[in-house]
Amino acid sequence: MKREREMKRTITRRNFLQKTLADGGRASLGFGLVVLAGARKGTAVNRRIKPRPRANRLPREVWIATISQNRMEAKDFEGMIKKMLGRMEQVVSYQPDIICLPEVFPFANLSSPRPPVSQAAEVPIGEISQPFADFARKYHCYVVCPIYTKANGRYYNAAVFIDSQGRLLGEYRKIHPTIGEMDNGVTPGPVQPPVFKTAFGIVGAQICFDIEWYDGWQNLRKAGAEMVFWPSAFAGGSVVNTKAWQNKYVVVSSTRKDTSKICDISGEEIAGTGRWNDWVCAPVNLEKAFLHTWPFCKRFQEVQAKYGRKIRIKTFHEEEWTIIESRSPEVKIANVLREFEFQTHEELIQTAEKRQTKNRK
Repeated sequence: MKREREMKRTITRRNFLQKTLADGGRASLGFGLVVLAGARKGTAVNRRIKPRPRANRLPREVWIATISQNRMEAKDFEGMIKKMLGRMEQVVSYQPDIICLPEVFPFANLSSPRPPVSQAAEVPIGEISQPFADFARKYHCYVVCPIYTKANGRYYNAAVFIDSQGRLLGEYRKIHPTIGEMDNGVTPGPVQPPVFKTAFGIVGAQICFDIEWYDGWQNLRKAGAEMVFWPSAFAGGSVVNTKAWQNKYVVVSSTRKDTSKICDISGEEIAGTGRWNDWVCAPVNLEKAFLHTWPFCKRFQEVQAKYGRKIRIKTFHEEEWTIIESRSPEVKIANVLREFEFQTHEELIQTAEKRQTKNRK
């Protein structure tokens, strides 16, 4: 009897996981935001962050969801659309402002042959993208829906942006398709990528192989992008983080395999998918600026003395970067920069280059 009572008290790892899944992922290993801590030691700590009602958020707090296509298989594209919508439904309780999906996901991980690009392509919003427009309208969120599109007899690997009313916001066409894609009929998109204005900021996209080039990413920054979505067939690894800090905008990947993640303007990973979660939803705050630490650090104590908790200053000491962020609806970072005569990192570099060119002559 004693042994039996001890066995009942023992919770095995398998039983814990089964209970977690049965509870709809409410335990710490369920679906939701996964924060990786102590990564250098190979350890991970999982915790869930409950979404705040939109009315209680900071003015420029954006909740972003990204979906991984890991372990998602279907017979045909109709089945894949249903499965993707099912996975998206799991995110709804977080009230996401925008959801990003993987590269041409309706035609990946299929057991039946993939249709030719000429048959798969559509003019958005069409048969394939319409269910995602319906989802966007129902849940009042934007959706980045990567599909094949067509125009003027040409076919594109595209990221279709759908607004929170289910309407077409715009379309990004992959600038740098692979040789295999071009052999299958995909045309490269325009070298100047478009940006789109949303209710929460200016967004843009790159797709998969685009990560091997600099031009599209840089042009998006010059056009004012604050968030760039990167649907992909592969995860990209640390290069995704690099694109974020190099261009001073949020980068969100959504991949068919491995890790999909959200990276802040500092390149830090805010959230990422993994073995136990196939999607994440997490907040980013766009009311912040990226500074070169010197010489502005000489006035950081003044900022802290005046604003206290209303301002967060985070310095990366080896890189000598500093992120200055508003944590109050009352404080606008642009006003703080003017008040203390701070320049953003980009402004400082531009000022130095102008002086260098002048002195070089």
